Formats: sequence, C-alpha cells, structure tokens
Amino acid sequence: MSAAAGGAGGRAAIITGGGTGIGAATARRLARDGAAVVLAGRRYQPLAALAGELGDRALAVAADVGSAPDMVRVVAAARERFGPAGILVANAGGPGAGTAADVTDAAWADSLQVNLSTCLVSARACLPDLIATRGVIVVVSSIAGLAASPESVGYVTAKHGLIGLARSMARDFGPRGVRVNVVCPGWVRTPMADQEMDQLMRLRGLASRDAAYELATSQVPLRRPASADEVAAAIAFLAGQDASAVTGAVLTVDCGATAVDLPTTAYDLA
Repeated sequence: MSAAAGGAGGRAAIITGGGTGIGAATARRLARDGAAVVLAGRRYQPLAALAGELGDRALAVAADVGSAPDMVRVVAAARERFGPAGILVANAGGPGAGTAADVTDAAWADSLQVNLSTCLVSARACLPDLIATRGVIVVVSSIAGLAASPESVGYVTAKHGLIGLARSMARDFGPRGVRVNVVCPGWVRTPMADQEMDQLMRLRGLASRDAAYELATSQVPLRRPASADEVAAAIAFLAGQDASAVTGAVLTVDCGATAVDLPTTAYDLA
C-alpha cells in the first residue's frame, strides 16, 4: 500500500481503544495511508475482526492499556512485528458520570483511570520508541476537555487533564523530536454516543436515534454530529509529516460547537 503524501506511511502506529468507533476509523485511515497498525484494547474480538479486515499490516493485542505490564507487552509485540513505534494514538476512554456531590470514590477513580491514566501509561511505554523514531503522540480528548458538560465530573476532569498531560509531554519531549497534540471531538456517531442518544430518546420521548442526534446538535453551527472518519482524518493529519511543525496544539473536530456563544443561542432565529 502506498503512503499518502505527507502522511503516516512507513511508520508503526499503536492505537489504544482501537476496536470500535474513533479508534477503528483511525486504524483504517492510517492503514490506508501506509502505516502498520497495532490495535490495543480489552475486548479482543473487535480488535481481531478489524485486524483481519486490514490484513498483514495490522496486529490485534488484547490488553488493559491502563496497566503498565500490559502496555509493555503491547509495545514489545509491535516492535517484534513491525519495528519501533512511530505513532501513538491515545484513544482509550470511557464514561465518568455524576457530580462532585454524589460521585463515589470508586467511580471517580475509575473515570480518571480509563480516561486519563490510560494515556499516561500508554505514552510512558511508547516513549523510548517514539524518541528513537522522532515520533508522534495524538491524544484523543473531547470538547468536555474545554468546557463542562452536566453531571459528568469524572469525565470532564479527566478530559481537561488529558490536555495538560499532552502539553507537558510536548514540552518535555519536543527537544528529543517527539510531537504531541490533542484532538477534541464533539458529538461523533460512535457506539458510545449512540448509547447516550438512546438515553436522550427516552428522556425526551423522541421517535428515533437520529432525532436525538438532531436535538443534541441543534445549536451546533453545522447542525450535525461528526463522523468517526472525520475525526480520524484530523488524527491522521497530526500524525503525519504535513503537521511537522505542530506540537502542543489542540484541534477541535466538533462541527463548530465550541465556536458558539451559548448564552446568545436564544436569539438565534435561523
């Protein structure tokens, strides 16, 4: 497979949370651009199915990417099959519901673990290879890392933390040739977002999931959610040589959601 000009071709990319949603779309995009992809996550079946679809330049590794020993194993498997990693897409994440008044200690710890610590653990395991290859980390946060969504204290806190973590790594490892950037998606059609839309359907008595997405994005300038492929395209840009001078940056892929001054939407007659 030929590499796209300015893309990630010829590099080995480790993608955490790589079996579904944004992770799977990113794996397909990077593979199309000529990269070898290593898919890491807890559920082996979707990882293996995607690796089978992508062929010999893909490898599935079942792992808890928040576990240091597991991530050491993922990096070793990647190195043995494809050579040292040149790209890490830190995409693993999960929910984090509740308010500061009612979140339990266990739920709080779990939110930080699945959304924030997974990135640190993955990056720490990959950094020796990334330094050797002058590689790239792309961190997948959320627009919840830029503004607070309701009753999501663990998720919001962790997603804000990812931006700080990425900037810290950009500063510390930029002198050694490693670039680190953040993608902040808004609403994206993924299995996890579909579940949230199903909850919104029940809450508002809506007739369909599409109607829930329409309501959720009714004040977004493009009036729609993004697709996983659109987020993957932004990740591929940041991972590729066309972004060679970009580090410590935060790129929103939110159909304009964060450009909106929400207190003024009551005056919007469009």
